[in-house]
Amino acid sequence: MDYANVLVSADLGEAAPDRIRLAAGVARRFGAILTGAAGHAVPTPLLVRDIQDALEQEERNRAEVREILARVRPLFESGAGDGIRTEWCPALAGPLTHLVEQARVADLVVVGRRGAEDADPGPLGVPPGPVLMEAGRPVLVVPPRLAGLKGTRVVVAWKDGPAARRAVSAALPFLREADHVLVVSVGPDAHREGAEDVAGHLARHGAQVTTHLLRTAMRESDEILDFALRQEADLVVMGAYGRSRLREWIFGGVTRDFLDRTTLCCLMSH
Repeated sequence: MDYANVLVSADLGEAAPDRIRLAAGVARRFGAILTGAAGHAVPTPLLVRDIQDALEQEERNRAEVREILARVRPLFESGAGDGIRTEWCPALAGPLTHLVEQARVADLVVVGRRGAEDADPGPLGVPPGPVLMEAGRPVLVVPPRLAGLKGTRVVVAWKDGPAARRAVSAALPFLREADHVLVVSVGPDAHREGAEDVAGHLARHGAQVTTHLLRTAMRESDEILDFALRQEADLVVMGAYGRSRLREWIFGGVTRDFLDRTTLCCLMSH
């Protein structure tokens, strides 16, 4: 596959400009369109006296939301820069709902990390977990203060299953161009055979790839991130394992740790 449309979540948070620049770099690298999406639901009128008052409140609320969305567009255009085609897609709708809708025509969705220590992106912000669960597209999770992604050294955190298989397929444009791809199997159940099978598959796609087994007492997420940093990688590819229960997003430990704490870009698929 190739990336023809890269979709990035835009908001007024302090991390958004770097995220948009990074997404623009990915779009420029692969000759894709960069689409910026921002959504804000119109608040429901409160304490209305009559129908006329409700209509007037709703119109004022719509005008305020449009003004907020209008403030994001120049930030998106500035971050996108020159040399790529762009599309701007605002909506009077919840930011998550709008981004998921736009993802139906995207090959890659770029969102910001949302850990407990990260700055609040405001009412336009989108949490990456629900996007992973609903979008049906690979999601690139970007930590704050990171404005570029070279992808020259990529770690594939391999755990055999549908999510990891989808993530590897979704990352092929990066993996084919990387100087070195490191397929890593982690934990007491790490198996060289599965990792080597994946490495062979990637080699057939032209990737320069090696396999690694990591069996340590560290938490798996810490081991993967520590290994990636020691190898000077700047991209981790992995499956996202989780489920939804009445809109409560529940993820496994490794997925949750990366969504909350990753210091590297992480391309994930559910």
